[in-house]
Amino acid sequence: MTEKTTMSASTGKGCALDGAVVAVAGAGGPAGRATLLRLASAGATVFGADADAASLAEAVEAARRAHSGATVTGDTVDLLDPAATRAWAARIEKDAGRGRVDGLVHLVGGWRGGKTFADTDLADWDLLEKLLIRTVQHTSLAFHEALLRGDRGRYVLVSAAGASKPTAGNAAYAAAKAAAEAWTLALADDFRKAGGDEGPRAAAAILVIKALVHDAMRVERPNAKFAGFTDAGDLADAIAGVWERPAGEVNGSRLWLSPES
Repeated sequence: MTEKTTMSASTGKGCALDGAVVAVAGAGGPAGRATLLRLASAGATVFGADADAASLAEAVEAARRAHSGATVTGDTVDLLDPAATRAWAARIEKDAGRGRVDGLVHLVGGWRGGKTFADTDLADWDLLEKLLIRTVQHTSLAFHEALLRGDRGRYVLVSAAGASKPTAGNAAYAAAKAAAEAWTLALADDFRKAGGDEGPRAAAAILVIKALVHDAMRVERPNAKFAGFTDAGDLADAIAGVWERPAGEVNGSRLWLSPES
């Protein structure tokens, strides 16, 4: 299933994530911080990873303070290292003691671009291929088996509208996002096949946004309208909402949080 599906950000906390074990890759950024808070509020045991130890520690502490009693852990992990990524996945299974992982949310980001196609610097591609594609490959392979062991495994990729409608100056970024989406859809097909006639028990879904906005951006640019942008909190709600829908409904879907391009 690869058709586009429009999705509104969920505002209800629900109980679909209560007791779930969820890993968040790229947890130190604004989207990661909001996602840790949202997952912890829903009762999940959350394991965040980021290359920036200081930002990750701040995000983890904020989630713990906001939700007393929540289990939120941070690990500084080089997700460009496949062995380190697999070790992180194994550590989560061991520490959680559940014999499974119920979700991996991929929030590792980065952007490079130019004004025109001819201005494209292929050094931008070298960076974006690592951040936007390699980390998807490494996390999906590392968590694949653990996601299949439970009955609510979810792999959630956050992508950009530009992946399906690239602009001249955004060639490297759009191509990297499109490749990450293709890889995630291949994972979804694997989940579909693993489910057989009963349908998939795990799901890989893509949340599509135009761009992200958060409080620090609003403070920095008080007169900006950020038209069509998705707030980090709304993105976190939508991520949590993926668990509120059946695996067969979201597996292999591109779920739009902004108007479709």
